[in-house]
Amino acid sequence: MKTQPQRSCVACGVSKNKNELIRVVRSPGVPEEPEICIDLKGKKNGRGAYICPDEECLKKALKTRKLEKNLKTKITDEFARSLLEHIACGKQ
Repeated sequence: MKTQPQRSCVACGVSKNKNELIRVVRSPGVPEEPEICIDLKGKKNGRGAYICPDEECLKKALKTRKLEKNLKTKITDEFARSLLEHIACGKQ
């Protein structure tokens, strides 16, 4: 049986299987205008950070700026809202 790769949530620090977490990725390229997106397949190039699919973890990561520190870029309010919506849709 093949083992799943483990990743840690940037907010709570809990290690889980890679496919149980949400990967947020900052695309490589122009540092002044980085593109940040949710990587559903876990295959996109760029600097990635993992977060639990939980609103409390996301709020903690945004409040403490851990997500920004891991991605080494600013998280816009618009992207934060889209990430919250993604998490809310996943719980239904």
